[in-house]
Amino acid sequence: MSRSDVVSALCLPDSARVDQRVPKKLLLENAAPTASDKRLISDAIEDIQWLAALKPNTIGVPEYRDTQREYLEVAVLAATLRGAIKPASLSRLAELVHRAVPYPVLLLLDEKRAEGPTLTLTLAHKRWAHNEAGKIVLDGDVVLASLFQAADGSPGADAKAASHIEQDFMQSLALARQPQASLHALYQGWIVCVQALHAARRTGIYQTAATPEQTAARRQALIDCQRLEGEISRLRAEATKEKQLARQVELNLTLKRIQSELAAAQQQL
Repeated sequence: MSRSDVVSALCLPDSARVDQRVPKKLLLENAAPTASDKRLISDAIEDIQWLAALKPNTIGVPEYRDTQREYLEVAVLAATLRGAIKPASLSRLAELVHRAVPYPVLLLLDEKRAEGPTLTLTLAHKRWAHNEAGKIVLDGDVVLASLFQAADGSPGADAKAASHIEQDFMQSLALARQPQASLHALYQGWIVCVQALHAARRTGIYQTAATPEQTAARRQALIDCQRLEGEISRLRAEATKEKQLARQVELNLTLKRIQSELAAAQQQL
């Protein structure tokens, strides 16, 4: 799978295509509040392209305005990165790019790894800043999904199931399959697709949430799953090193309890 495969899956009309290079200077001027952020942008990004501008006059979906935000356009960007990047740096880089653009962005990050390219899709809602008139800030965390990988970032154990899940996800990305009421609803539709992908990598079934309530419940369940999986990994590592029998028993009992909590959280996906 390549970046062009994902762009093709979006089924963007020719009227929305831009296909222009974005100078890194613009990112450095608008997205890098610290010296380390500037180094990250300079060192990690090889090239960034503005692929499409989704506006009412290019895709036929109305703009959106309320007291918190104004969605006049959705930008589709793709950045080619230099080599592999640590997960924390990748998340920070995605955040910086999203912050640099005044519109909501569908961003593709294309890493060149020794084992092959890795593609990450990222999204982030935006809103007006509460304490600074006219300033736009991120509304919540950046939503990320490394494509064609398992939940832990490794290749799926069941290649056939993984392929089925990823294919269902790719098909669900088509512009025409997103809500058409407004640009905000359309953009939220893509976020719902990413949440469904993360859930499917744990359940084996790709199914998008049908209501805002289901979306919120799934989001919380995914947060709980990630937290509990991290706690299970920590306890297993600690149990491996523990020499005292009583402490080993205590750790195993705690591990079983958390595994039960994880199973309950997965039921909510």
